[in-house]
Order: sequence, then structure tokens, then C-alpha cells
Amino acid sequence: MMYSETTESKTFGKQECAKSILLFLFNYIFFLCIVACFIFFNSLNKEETFLSYFRENTDFLGYLLASIFIIFVVVYFYFIFENRAFLAYGKNIFLLFSLINISVIICYFCGYFPNIYARPVALLALLALMLLGRRDAIFLNIVFALIMFVVDRFTNYTTDYVLAVNCSPLMTFSAGMVGIFVGSKVKTRLRSFLTGFVVSIPIVIMSLCLEYPSGRDLLNLLLFSMEGGLLSSVLFMALLPVFEVAFNCVTDYRLRELTDHDAPLMREMKDKAMGTFNHSIVVAHLAEACAIALNEDTAFARAAAYYHDVGKLRQPEYFTENQAGYNPHNELSPELSVDIIRSHAKDGYDLIRSKHLPKALADIAIQHHGTMPIKYFYAKALKMTDGELNIEDFSYPGPKPQTKIAAIIMIADASEAISRTLSDRSPQRVETAVREVIEERMDLGQFDECDITMKDLDVIKETLVSCLTGVYHSRVQYPKLRLKRGGEEERDG
Repeated sequence: MMYSETTESKTFGKQECAKSILLFLFNYIFFLCIVACFIFFNSLNKEETFLSYFRENTDFLGYLLASIFIIFVVVYFYFIFENRAFLAYGKNIFLLFSLINISVIICYFCGYFPNIYARPVALLALLALMLLGRRDAIFLNIVFALIMFVVDRFTNYTTDYVLAVNCSPLMTFSAGMVGIFVGSKVKTRLRSFLTGFVVSIPIVIMSLCLEYPSGRDLLNLLLFSMEGGLLSSVLFMALLPVFEVAFNCVTDYRLRELTDHDAPLMREMKDKAMGTFNHSIVVAHLAEACAIALNEDTAFARAAAYYHDVGKLRQPEYFTENQAGYNPHNELSPELSVDIIRSHAKDGYDLIRSKHLPKALADIAIQHHGTMPIKYFYAKALKMTDGELNIEDFSYPGPKPQTKIAAIIMIADASEAISRTLSDRSPQRVETAVREVIEERMDLGQFDECDITMKDLDVIKETLVSCLTGVYHSRVQYPKLRLKRGGEEERDG
């Protein structure tokens, strides 16, 4: 799954609808300009001129305009019915058509110069898989197969491989589908490269079946077909980082880079807030285990846990895990202390956004405490006043968790913190503590805005108890015995 603005909920009103339609029309015109460039390029190598082609093929050009328009309309209504929030963001529409346009241009020229079987027809499927998700990738792969067929048939495409042009939709579709189903299991860049060999299998089979009766050089066809598959994976690895940065998309590859301990914010946390850094590592372990148990995105859960407390970098000395004996809150009023503590959620959101990191991580940072009260300073304030206090003045401003991953981080964060305070860390005591954490947040309605279920919460509780008893397990007490060279021993006392 891809986490970015494509997965956020935004009202798709009349204004967003009109804007999305205009953007589709703009991209439709832009795509027609690309097709016109293809026709002009072909005319350079033929006797007929660019304008004469248009005069002689008026009927075909009308069919071309209508075909591409219908395909774009189908794409628009697919997202209207399947993922309307996608169209609410103009950046998502440009991402969509950037994938299509770049893939069409690369495939056109790879087919024009080396060989039509050397085209990286699985490129769009692989990119869409990582950037948009498997469901959208399957649909766009079908769309891309149709677009390439239209481009081949109606743009004065010149090739001796007439059968390949006629069968290009099936070839593009089959290679793309293989790339989607194989690529969805790939988690490393080396395996992404090896995916190219698998993608080339349907291209090889179809090219040999199509061209064997014509007596062509089958060895060259085999090499060109292999090139098409490998080029798909190579270009995929080359272009993916560009799309990740340009459109601020989140993929498994980028998440691994962000959770590397040498990532800028991770280095800063190690230097300025080692306690928070260690806490985040443990929470990441807990969140990843919960995500596995719930079949959620484990890579994103781990990254979200790493960055959920980066807001503490603003004033790390005011948080207990970073203190070494001196607590500056002893000199502050409870109200001022609360302002400092609860500001770390908003500070984390702002810091992540200022570093141009994925907004999905920033959302977790600001949601992981929801609207929970900061009970320690609320109780401290109660002792210092005779009147009643508004609990909301001592609570986080929210928003509450909007996703299941955000709810997991909220529970894991609090469970890890409370487990550190337990003198008895037996499974029974840890289970009681985690259950109290979950029940308190349920009573305060912290999970009202996400799709987590009671069954999910039971799974989270069991997973956290198992992990926490492993992390904070008991040890035998070492004897006070000091050994010296020669086997001599010295007892303390």
C-alpha cells in the first residue's frame, strides 16, 4: 500500500470535481500533443510530410481522438467509484498521468529504435504497483495496454512486425500482470532487478510464437524480448526514486531509507534525545509486531513509530526519558508544563513537514496521543488549586487516530511507557497494564474515528503482552564475585 495524499480522506465537493475534470482535460490535450510529436517524428523518415499525414488520415484521426478520450473518461470514472479522494488532490492526477506519459514515451522510442519486442511494457505496472497500490496498478495496466495499441495503430507507426502491433495489448497486459503479482512480493532492489527476467517470460513466449512462422532470427527475438523485461525492471528502479521525491510518495524502499539510523532526523535524535530514540525503537518493534498480527503494512508501522516522537527534539530535556536527574518541570507551573509536553505532537508534525518527509508520517505524529489528558500535571494542578479545572486545558488537542496504524502507535507508545514503570513485569502484570491502557482510550473515545475493531484490540493486547514480557524480561542476580588473573577471587564485603 502506498501512503501519501492518495490515501487521505478529503471531501470531494463540487469545487474538487470541477478542478479534477479540468486537470483531466488538460492532460488529455497534453497527451494528444505527445501523439502529434510521434507522428511528426515518423514523418521525418518518410516521404510524406507531417501535414499531409493529417490530410490523408482525417477519418483515422477522429477515431484516435475519440479512442483516447473514452479511455481517459473510463479512468476518471474508475477513480470516482473506487477512490474518489484520489481525485481531490491535483498532485495525484499529475502523478497518474506522469506515469502514463513517461511509460508511453519510453515504450514508443524503445520500440522504434531497437525492436518492438524490446519495449519495457511492464514499466507502468511496476511503478503503479509501488506508488498507487496493486488494485490501481491492475486497472492502469489494462489502460496502458489499450493506449499503446491506439498509439501503435493510429500514429503512423512503421514496423515490419505487424503481428506484434496487432497483439501488443495482450503482450503489454500479460507482462504487466506478471510484474504486478511478482513485484508485490519483492522487498529489495536486487529482487526488483531479477523481476525483469520473470516479466520477460510472456514476452519471449509470445514473440517466438508470433514470429516463428515468418522465419525471423529467433535468437535476436529472444534477446530483444529479454531486453524488454530487464529494461522494465531497470527503468523502474531508476524512475521510482524520482517519483518518490517529486510526489512525496511512500514506498517500502523509501520507508527503509527513512528508518535507517543514519537518516537525518534519526541522527539528530541520537545526538540530542537518546532516551526518546531508544523509546522509539522499542515502540517500532511493538508496532511492527501488531501490524503483522493484523495484516497491516509493517514497513509503514515501523517507520511511523520511529518518527512519532520527533517533536521532542524541540525541547528534549523536558521529557523524562532524556533527563539525567534534573527535572525542569519542578520549576514550572503545571499549566506551562502541559503546554510544553503536549506541543511535541504538533511540533513533530511541523518538523516532518518542514523536512519534506511523507505527510502520512506527520499525521501519525500529531494523532498518536489523540485528545488524551496529561494526568500527571492535571493531578498536580488539582493539588495547587481549590477550584475546579477544565480537563481539556490539560489534554492533547488531537486529532484522534484516523487509521488503524495510528491506533496501534497510540497503544504501543503508552504500553511501552507504562511497562517501564512496573516493578513486577510478569506476564499477568503486563497484561493488566496493557488492558488498562486500551480500556482507558476506549472510554475516552480515542478510537471513534478509525476503523479498528474489538477483535483488533484483543489481538493488539495479546501481541503487546508477548513482546513486552520479552523486552523487559527478568534476569537472575549476578553474584558479587570479582575474579583476578591466576584464578584468584575477591569477594565484596
